[in-house]
Amino acid sequence: MTQRIDAQMAFLMEAGRLSAVTRATRTADGARFENSAEHSWHLALFALVLGEHAPEGVQIDRVIRMLLLHDLVEIDAGDVPVFGHVDAAATADAEDAAATRLFGLLPADQAASLRALWDEFEANETVDARFAKSLDRFQPPNMNLATEGGSWVDYAVTWPVFEAKIAPRISHGAPVLWDWLAPKVRGFLARLAG
Repeated sequence: MTQRIDAQMAFLMEAGRLSAVTRATRTADGARFENSAEHSWHLALFALVLGEHAPEGVQIDRVIRMLLLHDLVEIDAGDVPVFGHVDAAATADAEDAAATRLFGLLPADQAASLRALWDEFEANETVDARFAKSLDRFQPPNMNLATEGGSWVDYAVTWPVFEAKIAPRISHGAPVLWDWLAPKVRGFLARLAG
């Protein structure tokens, strides 16, 4: 039992390092950039509150677990801003290596279970993963709307760029949320450009 708790605590202490990873999105009050731990917690809360808008068959408890785990790899791989220019293959490799290291800190049964949940999120093939991925794309625009553009200003985002990068992910897993968000973002970006 002692070895099991030792391994679990090693993982939990390492996971705490996620709060040191800075994201491109600002906090809702605009005072500073959010960190990845805050983002993960906020997404879990988004799932809890907005779960009623999920497509049929979504298990919100699984979505919340995915969202609590989804960015742990950023401890090693760092955050990749959605509007930044990155090497997607290199990022995927770095995140895979990070997942292997981080989940490998846990006892074998938990490592396999949590890694499988992370892999499911990354694959984006199940209804739970699609809803989780949609929320991961849905939260930052709402933060940007709350902060007068936030990272959209930093990255000179236009509606066509936003629509191309964000619409497919949100509309695929949470069409109701996309239908609510799209006119708000389109109108804001039009005012920002005008």
